[in-house]
Amino acid sequence: MSDSDPVADAGFDEWLAAAAEGDAYYLECANGHGSLPPRRVCPDCGSTDIAEVELPETGEIRTVTVTHVPTPAFEDDAPYATAVVDFGPVRLTGQVVGIDIEDVETGLTVALEITTAETTGERVIGLRPV
Repeated sequence: MSDSDPVADAGFDEWLAAAAEGDAYYLECANGHGSLPPRRVCPDCGSTDIAEVELPETGEIRTVTVTHVPTPAFEDDAPYATAVVDFGPVRLTGQVVGIDIEDVETGLTVALEITTAETTGERVIGLRPV
């Protein structure tokens, strides 16, 4: 593998691809605990009986922060808002898109949208207000 070959993030890259196609899911164990890939064991109870379940279409922002001075990997994206969103059994962290950062607040309803970072061109989790 050369330095220019992308490194795969097993499980997560497949999840990003599914989410980009509108088939986002989370993992649920037999005891009802939710988590995100890659998982082979429930982080709450240790169960290995895990199934893919469709992710709810919308979630609610629980907390948000605005980054004005980013790491080099996101320098062309700044300023941007990053939020933790409650999608029922799981929470996702992503970049809020499609809205002025001054208008992003807790309680805002958003939908998952896989977007591309301006700086790196890599896929990232986007959260668009609905």
